Amino acid sequence: MGVFFAKNANFVPHFASMKKKWIVLAVLIALVLGVVLLYVLGPVAGPMPLWLSILPPLVAIVMALLIKEVISSLFVGVFTGAFLMALYGGASPAAAMGGGLLRVVDTYVVGSLFDADHVTIIVFTLIIGGMVRIITANGGMQGVVNWLSRRAKGPRSGQLMTFFMDLCIFFDDYSNTLVVGNTMRPIADKLKVSREKLAYIVDSTSAPVVAVAFVTTWIGAELSYIQDGINAIGLDASAYSVFFHSMAYSFYPFLTLGFVLMVILSGRDFGPMLKAERKARKMGLTETEITNSVARPAHIVDALIPLFVLIFGTIVGLMATGYDAAVWQSVETDFFSQLSATIGAANSYKALLWASLFSLLTAIVMTLLRGDMKFGKIMEEMVEGFKSMFNAVLILTMAWSIALVTKDMHTAEFVSQLLLQWSLSPWVVPVLTFVLAALIGFSTGTSWGTMAILYPLILPASWLLCQEQGLNVEATMPLFYNVVASVLAGSVMGDHCSPISDTTIMSSLASSCNHMQHVSTQMPYALTVGTVALLIGVLPTALGLPSWASFLMGFAVLGMVVRLVGKKVET
Repeated sequence: MGVFFAKNANFVPHFASMKKKWIVLAVLIALVLGVVLLYVLGPVAGPMPLWLSILPPLVAIVMALLIKEVISSLFVGVFTGAFLMALYGGASPAAAMGGGLLRVVDTYVVGSLFDADHVTIIVFTLIIGGMVRIITANGGMQGVVNWLSRRAKGPRSGQLMTFFMDLCIFFDDYSNTLVVGNTMRPIADKLKVSREKLAYIVDSTSAPVVAVAFVTTWIGAELSYIQDGINAIGLDASAYSVFFHSMAYSFYPFLTLGFVLMVILSGRDFGPMLKAERKARKMGLTETEITNSVARPAHIVDALIPLFVLIFGTIVGLMATGYDAAVWQSVETDFFSQLSATIGAANSYKALLWASLFSLLTAIVMTLLRGDMKFGKIMEEMVEGFKSMFNAVLILTMAWSIALVTKDMHTAEFVSQLLLQWSLSPWVVPVLTFVLAALIGFSTGTSWGTMAILYPLILPASWLLCQEQGLNVEATMPLFYNVVASVLAGSVMGDHCSPISDTTIMSSLASSCNHMQHVSTQMPYALTVGTVALLIGVLPTALGLPSWASFLMGFAVLGMVVRLVGKKVET
């Protein structure tokens, strides 16, 4: 599937050649005709059909892919949902139009900003922007560039450096994308690595590694969702044990990490990414401007110390917010289990906020101690850093708004019911689960939301289905572990393909890559790995093939895809 999209580089070939103004005009005409039709039909009576719940994310995604502009697309998607809910709430078409337009702002935009976690992410993003701006102005970022440039001699080594930096910051995807993207962007520009490739490496490494690591900001949510499913069926097993065993079936995250490494080492790409990479090598990029506001030589420590404070501070914050004396005093659990339990119970949002604040203060103090910049100038640079994040904050806010719309319209429930209404054989359930998780993740733009919806729903259903088919516990457990892993893996894949995903948006932001360019270049790769994970991983293991054999075949097939479909960037 991904190879098909790659060969059809813009994956909407008939529309790709059209001018944006004609596409926008067509959308406006369609909306006008829709309003006229509603007037002809008259008032809508009765509850809203559940199938209409898919329209808001579908409109936003299709429009974003067509016009390559995400903010207006998300706005139209939110408006579509608000309009439909008002219309089926008893309003006339005209009132639904006006009321829906107002609800976009007063209900969904404001509602998304009333969420404390969302506000925390916004503040965290702004603070990181201010910190990066200060260490750029004081010469710290130039010092990092100078140091890394002596070690990254070409595009391949620069990409490898980005990949391994991503692996090092394995505990949180937000920190991962913002730190690695901002740090490596100047290096990528200098080495003529496209912004699209940088965003892909950052995005496709951060979520997979965080999803499968045992000490991350995801682990608490994952375990709580799994526990809900276990409680529903009365299974005598801990959520941590189930999660651990499910790693043997987490094909998409591990295959994605391997695929990223294959692409880097081979120097081959395909589809839109090949075009972007060749353009970057041939024409070069407008290198990230690193303007020092001081005359002295650049010092790498001015950047490394604030970044270290950010990373180390996040770990300390996680430990502090998740600490439970009873866990650490228990003699029945080992250190690794205690550490995982602590991180799992932590408040990751507070930890990120505290760490970013101390990182910003460290950058300010170090710059003041150097004596090259006055306090007023430092504050000006910090505010400029805040401003540079405004576009990302706006996109995130609109993405969260459409997530609220999909929640109010029960989009995920509709997709789940649609695919779970058939009587199925047990071995089909992991495959269906992966597809379902990918569709919900793509439609809602959130891995966590997908897991929250599916784990309590799909785990009891899969267990009961196996029992109804007469399978004993020994035969059921491998299928059950496969289902657990497929929820996580499918949601990450859907998130990678979705233009309304917050982590995809933040990867574009940190890499200074046009958001829709990032989506269009990453999607063929994500679909390629997802197809291999499904057909060579999830399906065969559900039929009884050992997971290690599926992993070996999966990596082999991906290697063949890179070799046969991919072409050398530098020709």
